[in-house]
Amino acid sequence: MKANTNPTDLQAITPVEALRLYLESKVDEWATATKELQQFHLNEFVEWLAEEDIDDMRNISARTVHRFRLKIKGDIAQSTLAQRVSSVRRFLQFCTTIDAVSPSVPERVEIPNRDTEARTETLEADHAEAALDYLERFAYASREHALLALTWHTGIRTGTLVALDVDDVEPAQNRLRIRHRPDSDTPLKNGEKAERYCALSEDVAEVLEDYINHKRMDIEDDYERVPLFATENGRAPVKTLRRWFQAITRPCIYGNRCPHGRDKNECAAAQSMSNASDCPSSVSGHPIRRGAITHFLRKDVPEKVVSDRMNVSTDVLEQHYDRRTEDEKAEQRREYLDGV
Repeated sequence: MKANTNPTDLQAITPVEALRLYLESKVDEWATATKELQQFHLNEFVEWLAEEDIDDMRNISARTVHRFRLKIKGDIAQSTLAQRVSSVRRFLQFCTTIDAVSPSVPERVEIPNRDTEARTETLEADHAEAALDYLERFAYASREHALLALTWHTGIRTGTLVALDVDDVEPAQNRLRIRHRPDSDTPLKNGEKAERYCALSEDVAEVLEDYINHKRMDIEDDYERVPLFATENGRAPVKTLRRWFQAITRPCIYGNRCPHGRDKNECAAAQSMSNASDCPSSVSGHPIRRGAITHFLRKDVPEKVVSDRMNVSTDVLEQHYDRRTEDEKAEQRREYLDGV
């Protein structure tokens, strides 16, 4: 559809209705996890527009988006800010095709630079192991224990965790079956190519089996499948798993002190799971995946094995996931070459 280039010919539409049309247009393009993330980002934008008494998309300008950017900037990472502004710009680009926004508006929206720190955020092995030790002692086979143990051991994506059913866990064979099931709203990022069996250690398989038998919430999803990780509303979505990860990885939960010098009794992030993301040390699933991949590589697991297990190409693995220093890599190569 050709965008209208004459501002006087724009047609009135509310932000809520424009967002509804945009999301409907993406039904066949987006995986469930992508839809949830985009809806989260854009709901925030639409709600802010309501607060600003902007009820017609024709009244949105590049300056409007800039003010929104300043509003949400706060303490979020630069990469997160870039993602949110990018989501808004794509939404506005769609709005130009329905004669709701002038084409010049999305063209003038600037996307913040993504800093390297955010792209390298990683859960280090000592922190992961400390959290797992705590869960093993005080919350064995709990939802949190099963979630972190499985993710750290396999390095699988959060979207893959969402897709898992109880019968995908095969404790007798010490393995996990990963399947692409788009027809029931659990697609894998790389489609059928991502389907595989993932070996589990006996310890992790036992934790999962005990979680399923004794601690898992007994519930089905909308397709009468039995999700491995669930809430009272059905299959746990990505945003819920993200909150669980952030709650698990607060150092004050598994350690004796706060590395940021905060008083646990006065820290909102420590007192409430819903505020866990405010803890500077808490992380979501992707940094855990990155940390797990780096941990495997530091243990001299061959890159091809890690690539297959984590469903990531060796090029992407090296560019985005491997957090080993050049010195570490050199020393590991030296160990292979000694005596040659």
